[in-house]
Amino acid sequence: MANHRNYPIVLAHGIARFDFLLAHLLHTANLFGLDLTLPTDGVNYFKGIARHLRDQGFDIYQSNVSFAAPVTKRAEDLRAEVNKALTLKQSEKVHIIAHSMGGLDARHMLVNLEMAGKVASLTTIGTPHNGTSFADWGIKNGGSVLIESLKNVLDIAGLQDLTTQSCAQFNQTAQNAEAKNEVVYQTYASAEEKAAVFSPLQEPWQIIHDAEGDNDGLVPVTSQQWQAQLRSDDGTTKPIKQHQFPVPADHLNEIGWWDLQEMQRMGGLSLSLLSKIKDYELSIRNVYLDIARNL
Repeated sequence: MANHRNYPIVLAHGIARFDFLLAHLLHTANLFGLDLTLPTDGVNYFKGIARHLRDQGFDIYQSNVSFAAPVTKRAEDLRAEVNKALTLKQSEKVHIIAHSMGGLDARHMLVNLEMAGKVASLTTIGTPHNGTSFADWGIKNGGSVLIESLKNVLDIAGLQDLTTQSCAQFNQTAQNAEAKNEVVYQTYASAEEKAAVFSPLQEPWQIIHDAEGDNDGLVPVTSQQWQAQLRSDDGTTKPIKQHQFPVPADHLNEIGWWDLQEMQRMGGLSLSLLSKIKDYELSIRNVYLDIARNL
């Protein structure tokens, strides 16, 4: 039997991955016979993280699931990606490190798609385990209409799965299975002050702060933490390891990305600033490295 530390690591991305358009353009170009590839993962959702982990000897698989489809569809996509990774890496299990909705995709996959036997651990970063009041606000303020109007063009129904009601319902039905399976669960939670978060996230930050307190611009800390313990109907218990993200970070910083306006607030573009950015990005990548080393 393989040592669990040797299992490959699957990176699971969140909803509406912002590198989606670039990936689509490259795929389209390839269909027309143009061999366009990116030399590094510096523009990947997990910015520079896969390469950093590979450089340290870890076997990394970057998954790709539907843009913003319902969590049931994204979980099916993730199951296919995990099975692909198991075959490619010739392993009996994988570890999953998931950001944002990727953590919910993984949990649904484990509970509803009989994949718990193929996953050794699930680490979530910035995942709305208990939903987010910003999704509640969005659905109440035109989100449902937008989902319906775009359904024939782009499936964004996954937004509904991020509401506090939807997550509460899933948590209740899933807890029995999650307490009994052999998957190790751990969470990382992060928060920043409003002035420090990515500019487009400052309004969501305020909405969440008014309703649920500290947050990373999209997800409240209490939701990122999930809960301290799972308990099944027969009394079986399992702890969830809860961690504070060790580097100050908003929802985008958690995966290695920076806001240009953040740079401006730090004094504009300069060699010293570029050095600070490089150091900061490395500190984020090293968080993932520490996670990988302790799986």
